[in-house]
Amino acid sequence: MRVLVLGGTGFAGRAVAEQAARRGDEVTLFNRGRRGGASLVGDRLAPDGLKALETGEWDAVVDTWSADGQAVRRTAELLRGRAGHYTYISSRSVYRWLTPGPLSEAAALVEETEPGYAGDKLRGERGAAAFGGPVLLARAGLILGPYEDVGRLPWWLNRIARGGPTLAPGPRELPLQYIDVRDLAAFVLDAAAARLDGPYNLVSEPGHTTMGELLETANEVTGGHAELRWTGPEVIVAKGVEPWTQLPIWFPPGPEHEFMNTAEVGPAVRAGMRCRPVRETVVDTWSWLRSLGQPAPQRDDRPRVGLDPAVERELLGE
Repeated sequence: MRVLVLGGTGFAGRAVAEQAARRGDEVTLFNRGRRGGASLVGDRLAPDGLKALETGEWDAVVDTWSADGQAVRRTAELLRGRAGHYTYISSRSVYRWLTPGPLSEAAALVEETEPGYAGDKLRGERGAAAFGGPVLLARAGLILGPYEDVGRLPWWLNRIARGGPTLAPGPRELPLQYIDVRDLAAFVLDAAAARLDGPYNLVSEPGHTTMGELLETANEVTGGHAELRWTGPEVIVAKGVEPWTQLPIWFPPGPEHEFMNTAEVGPAVRAGMRCRPVRETVVDTWSWLRSLGQPAPQRDDRPRVGLDPAVERELLGE
């Protein structure tokens, strides 16, 4: 296929571009050129910023935009009639927070006026409809894997690699749902070839792994220097620690955990989504981190994640 990736140098877009190239697709990247890797340069928020896209035809477009939804609408309108399929990398954040699960694609959505990331993603979905052809709304859940620029799995790997007594938020058997970024890329490229249309929850099946398997695998992969101390969620919550941000990936048992980890993914599985074992995600992310020679990239539109070492020591009674 001739594939146009809007972005292509960060996390999900980079995985899509690399996987498309490995498949033998002809890949065009459109971005601001700030990280290199652009074959067409433009700024979607600038006047005439889409000029480089005024000509050209593609079989598939993959759009990773997560800010102002009007930028998606303008791009989709411009490409209308010159591309065969449009994928918008959306998010499960478009669902109304704490909607009872299992969460299907028909679940209630946030209001279109919702501020912040969730609203931006929903407005991006609505904007993509201006394409006028088949549009895949890839509602990804938690995305992990190499090139992660939010910092969740990298933080855990770096913390566990330092070793010593290490807070492990329980319960150990807490089930997790996520998708490896490379499995996300494979699905959207296959979906573009098949001209799939509409929303798909893209995250592993419920119980794909557990908090215990994730952290114990991370400890093994990074050298086994950590002494994981499983700590009850009531102790952590009482200390005022913020789940998901101060302790990435983790929510205590309850409505938040259920909302994030019980999505219905039958349509995506039937359409060909496959999720690799957690060990492969951990091994490859650690290998990537060690290859950098510097701190992992961090998106400037997301909060820094991780637990203050002093708070961790207090929780462990050290």
